[in-house]
Amino acid sequence: MATSVINLLIILFSPDGGHENSSLLSVNPGLIIWTIIIFILLLLLLKKIAWKPLINALHNREETIRKSLENVEKQRIEMERLEEQSKKIIEEANLQAKKIIMESKEASEKIRQDILSKANQESQKIIKNAKEEIELQRESMIEKLKQDIISISLKAAEKIIENNLNEKRHSKLIEEFINKLPKN
Repeated sequence: MATSVINLLIILFSPDGGHENSSLLSVNPGLIIWTIIIFILLLLLLKKIAWKPLINALHNREETIRKSLENVEKQRIEMERLEEQSKKIIEEANLQAKKIIMESKEASEKIRQDILSKANQESQKIIKNAKEEIELQRESMIEKLKQDIISISLKAAEKIIENNLNEKRHSKLIEEFINKLPKN
């Protein structure tokens, strides 16, 4: 379209009225001037009509690309920050897990020691009670044995007195009595 406008202007403003008598290589000063004027007018027209929208579109595109690059950079920085933060959180979680495991091991060891201590105390108490019971039974048996010995001695003394035995017989009875006693 622009070319047809230029051709039309050339035909209208040419000195020979658009008739070509000259060759293509000949220089026509009027034609050069009109070509320059039309070129300048065309540039001004393009500047008014097309240049500003093209420049604005290019500036808008440049701004969009710049903002996109800034957003990408911000997102990359945010991603790195989040990655670091997640690493820290994972490290803290691992440390807390290790701490919990150590605390549970210590607690279980303490409980085990408490159970062993209580079991030892209980067994010592049972042994002590058993020893006391044995000692009481032993003393009771000794007391009973003494009572039995006294009773038997009194009976033996009664028999000796009743029989009025001689000393030989008396020794023999005591010896028999001692032999009959339990050895414990």
